[in-house]
Amino acid sequence: NDHTFTMGVALSPCSLPQTRRPNFEIGPDEMEIGMGIHGEPGIARGKLKTADEITDEMLDKILDEMAPAHGDKVAVLVNSLGSTPLMELYIMNRRVKQRLDDVGVAIHATWVGNYCTSLEMAGASVTLMQLDAELQTMLDHPCDCAMFRAG
Repeated sequence: NDHTFTMGVALSPCSLPQTRRPNFEIGPDEMEIGMGIHGEPGIARGKLKTADEITDEMLDKILDEMAPAHGDKVAVLVNSLGSTPLMELYIMNRRVKQRLDDVGVAIHATWVGNYCTSLEMAGASVTLMQLDAELQTMLDHPCDCAMFRAG
């Protein structure tokens, strides 16, 4: 939907079940920004950076496109692409909160974990959903299914 903005970063490839091989190659000191969950090419490949630098690079692009106003509310999803540990995801989530606080955007809800993954892929995605009253009401509605609980 036009209220949702996502950017991912890969530090290693995923394996495809039918080939049992990595679907792309990336050096141990490289990262790919903006790549897709199934290994689709990203928008840039570069040298590995710190978690804060990576998060900043993703948020710069997300916030530029989203153009939030001071006082807006968002929902945040920090998602592992498959093999990224929770500790690293929470480091990224801390930085997301810092950056949103800096621009006056309030976080209504946050989820951190494995929500949409690929086999063995190291990396993460950050999603911001810009909330209006209707979306906030729907987001607050109870949901209890295998991969997502809210409300």
